[in-house]
Amino acid sequence: MVFRSHRDLEVWKRAMDLAVEVYRQTARFPTDERYGLKGQMRRAAVSVPSNIAEGAARGTRRDFERFLRMALGSLAELETQWLLAQGLALVPQEEDGILHRIKQIRVMILGLIRNLRQTK
Repeated sequence: MVFRSHRDLEVWKRAMDLAVEVYRQTARFPTDERYGLKGQMRRAAVSVPSNIAEGAARGTRRDFERFLRMALGSLAELETQWLLAQGLALVPQEEDGILHRIKQIRVMILGLIRNLRQTK
């Protein structure tokens, strides 16, 4: 696996797009959610590309894999929060929206982890 920067990774780009979309969607939340679900969702969304970037910058496969696993944890957290927000009617019930993007990014991260392990 050869890349110069985390910015070269398609999974990082998609995670960045996901974070931007989460910010857009949560901007519509009621003011009383500012420090609740809205803040948690934004932190989880930002954590995904941030962990991918930090892991890539560490320079070792082991560290990269560890940070990719943290990104997976943040994705699971965001998925849970998104489902809760849907249950509370704070976000739309979409088939191809945020949940679809989360699934795509999860598959990409798992593939990257598998690739890291195979190229040891």
